[in-house]
Amino acid sequence: MTEVTSIKTVASRLRRMARSPNDFPQSVTVQSNDSPHLTRPKPKSKQDMILDLLRREGGALLTDLVEATGWLPHTARAALTGLKKKGYAIIGTKVDKATRYSIASE
Repeated sequence: MTEVTSIKTVASRLRRMARSPNDFPQSVTVQSNDSPHLTRPKPKSKQDMILDLLRREGGALLTDLVEATGWLPHTARAALTGLKKKGYAIIGTKVDKATRYSIASE
């Protein structure tokens, strides 16, 4: 009586990857004796864009925030609430049935 078993070991299995290791972006660093590491600048976040709009002269309307970020109005208002929780003094002023948001002088 012979017993036939089919056991695959982990090492014998072929692994399939969605991407090959060469597809991942490599960070660009340039190093020389004279300069420190040079890397790509960090892309501007949407929260940074909102802060820039709020800091400009006259502040920004909700429609300005929505156009700049591509968010829905309730998401833009939630971002303003998040900034308030982080300690920014955000002021809302009614102008012609619309609210103009700005940051109090820092």
